[in-house]
Amino acid sequence: MLKKAAKSGRVDVLYKLLAQDPHLLKDLDTILIADTPLHVAARAGKNHFAMEVASLKPSLACKLNEDGLSPMHLALRNGHNGTARGLATVDSNLIRVKGKDRITSLHLVAEIGDIDLLEEFLLACPSAIEDLTVRRETAVHVAVKHQSLQALKFLFGWLHRKNMEDVLNWKDEEGNTVLHIGVLKNDLKAVELLINNVDNHAKNGNDMTAMDIFRRQSKSQNGEMGDILRRASLVSSFLNSLIRKRDQYLGFTVASQGLEIFTVDTRSIILVVAVLIATATYQAVLSPPGGYWQDNVDEHQAGKIIMSDFESSYFALLNSSAFCASVCTIIVLVMGLPFSFFLESSTLFISCSYFVSLLNTFPSLDKTTLSLLLLIGLVLGCVHLLAFEAHRRKRQQRKVGKYQWKYQVFSINPVQMRDNSSKFFSFLWRFLLKPSPASLECPPL
Repeated sequence: MLKKAAKSGRVDVLYKLLAQDPHLLKDLDTILIADTPLHVAARAGKNHFAMEVASLKPSLACKLNEDGLSPMHLALRNGHNGTARGLATVDSNLIRVKGKDRITSLHLVAEIGDIDLLEEFLLACPSAIEDLTVRRETAVHVAVKHQSLQALKFLFGWLHRKNMEDVLNWKDEEGNTVLHIGVLKNDLKAVELLINNVDNHAKNGNDMTAMDIFRRQSKSQNGEMGDILRRASLVSSFLNSLIRKRDQYLGFTVASQGLEIFTVDTRSIILVVAVLIATATYQAVLSPPGGYWQDNVDEHQAGKIIMSDFESSYFALLNSSAFCASVCTIIVLVMGLPFSFFLESSTLFISCSYFVSLLNTFPSLDKTTLSLLLLIGLVLGCVHLLAFEAHRRKRQQRKVGKYQWKYQVFSINPVQMRDNSSKFFSFLWRFLLKPSPASLECPPL
């Protein structure tokens, strides 16, 4: 009788039966594997009935049936996304319930490719992204394996927005990263998205990189795939390697919620020391050792430095090397942090002012010294360019899959947004130029 009521979604019958037998749901909970009325309601897409039962007896929502599926799994497999949303509303931890093969609801949604549900599930339970199947596959592995490109784009952007990019380099039981799987599936779009954002030199259990897999299956692979793998940016590989080593040696980790955590204060200590060195070397250029001549004496002119040309050359080279090393250290340490772009811009301006001050303080440096100083400046400039490139890539990565699902979730028409923006700025323009009572009437949106 209860299963029949679940199939038809009769909540009133549910309460009548519970009034007759208060232990009805409790008795069902004692069975380890069972197809409960909650499973029946989820399979039939009866949202209200499923939510009522899950609220009355929450443990039934975690129970598996003979097929190894929870009510949430059944709702998703039968296309009843509304029921899945309702169960997640009752308890967001149901998203992490492991069914057969330790597959969670997030894995299923990644396989289906429903971006709306992905966004809602990750918003409700961000830690679900770390759940692994028996094959040690993340939701990203599943998306690539089933060639669900839109789901991959969304997960890719979400991981970068949450500073959890390391998940992209996780390996399954065969040692394959998502890049390996993309090459195995001959998924050109997935490989193109991933190639410059994951470790393309990583080897799987068979000691093969993504390029090795391509060469082994070259006859069945798309020719463009090889071009993408061969054109893998050296800059991206260097940046990824640099950031990984920095995080490894400085005890830098990422929590499941995407928050940055420092297990030791090594990074702070190095940053303080680097700032002190940069400050001391910059001050040394403004006030060089020995000072300046105060009067015109013999061949010496007032206002010129007392140091000889030989001493000036060595001092300029050593001081500039220390300044360059400290600024480069600061840039590497702040790379990827919030507002790092403004910090890196500031160090660039300070570096430019340093070399201008250096040339004004030591105007008689020989050509060899000037050439070496130019080399030091080029190194410092290249480090700044790498930092700006890292910032640009970070912004691009965070934008992947972002605006697409926002339009879907909130049902915003981009054309209507553009028209409304035009009306608003037109009103603002009239308000600033002609602050008359008529201009204060805001146009309808």
